[in-house]
Amino acid sequence: MYTMKQHKNRIILCLLFAGIFFSGESHPALSRSGIKYSMKKVADWQIHNFNYSTTGNLHDYGIDAWTNAVLYIGMLEWAKIAGDSTYYHWLTNTASTNHWKIPDNLLKYPKYRVYHADELCIGQFYLNMFDLYRDEKMLYSTKERVDYILNNPPDSTMNISNKQSWTWCDALFMATPVYAHIAKIEGDARYLQFMDKEFKRTYHFLYDKENKLFFRDSSYFNKRESNGKKVFWGRGNGWVAAGLVNILKLLPENATYRPFYENLFREFVPQLATLQNSDGFWHASLLDADSYPSPETSATALITYALAYGVNQGLLDKEKYAPVVEKSWTSLLSVIDSDGKLGWVQPIGADPKKVTESMTAPYGVGAFLLAGSEIYQTIIH
Repeated sequence: MYTMKQHKNRIILCLLFAGIFFSGESHPALSRSGIKYSMKKVADWQIHNFNYSTTGNLHDYGIDAWTNAVLYIGMLEWAKIAGDSTYYHWLTNTASTNHWKIPDNLLKYPKYRVYHADELCIGQFYLNMFDLYRDEKMLYSTKERVDYILNNPPDSTMNISNKQSWTWCDALFMATPVYAHIAKIEGDARYLQFMDKEFKRTYHFLYDKENKLFFRDSSYFNKRESNGKKVFWGRGNGWVAAGLVNILKLLPENATYRPFYENLFREFVPQLATLQNSDGFWHASLLDADSYPSPETSATALITYALAYGVNQGLLDKEKYAPVVEKSWTSLLSVIDSDGKLGWVQPIGADPKKVTESMTAPYGVGAFLLAGSEIYQTIIH
């Protein structure tokens, strides 16, 4: 049985030798060749093991589910680095299979499904592909859904049972960049106005200014961990951090909205950095790692992505935060097995849960590829 002690020993070896070894090959972990090698291993494993449901819970497991959308977003960033058309072909074929559509299989359910932020996540991927190919079919369904929402304002009740509004923190990753991207493509400020209004409603509702962290949703306001501290979910806060990155990548430098998002980034992401565990990971619970001692890959990758972006863009001090990124990246490399499978990914959920080495998921791989793509840019050479 694989123990946490063995896992810590693996991390120590990675830190000591700054290398990762597969099938007799070695690449320095903190070099561009090493980053590229590890990303390829993980991406190839996921492609070879990719599957999706055609019946049942398509919200979580369909071809256009948020779980897979995060993979496509990360895979596209990897494709840009890889210089290999194989990945572009895989992404294009996958999207074509779905006819470049926002999920509509759920419209038979209650009306809030039209507004559900998770269903817009794949729109980020489509719009990123549109930027590359300028093919209108890649844009149409996403714009149609967003236009419907703008023309039919959602229920503004801030309660977790209402999924028309962004009442859970994950939504700040899933939907916000879509509005910012449509605004950029169309040159229409209405989309940014809507995004900004809805983001700030969620921010004021879920952001704990004392701890500088986001509650997952209102059901956690009065809950406490075993150590008596508030419940702040690692991946939930990772979603927000990565969502901020994807918004800032799209907002013009002179946008009137930009200062709010930059200021929040400078306050919130450094706070996450202080909660990095000694093993280099962020755990399922940010304030009670003792109750959740296992590493949690998806939270770690999303937060690493945000930290790396912050250093690259001068939002965070490189001398202070680059070592945090290097430590977390080296730790992430320690949970890739010899085949390229990324382990220790908490399954779908809404709060801290136990995680095991065998657990993986497409959104964890997508987050890993996003982190690697940002680190590859400028931090490590």
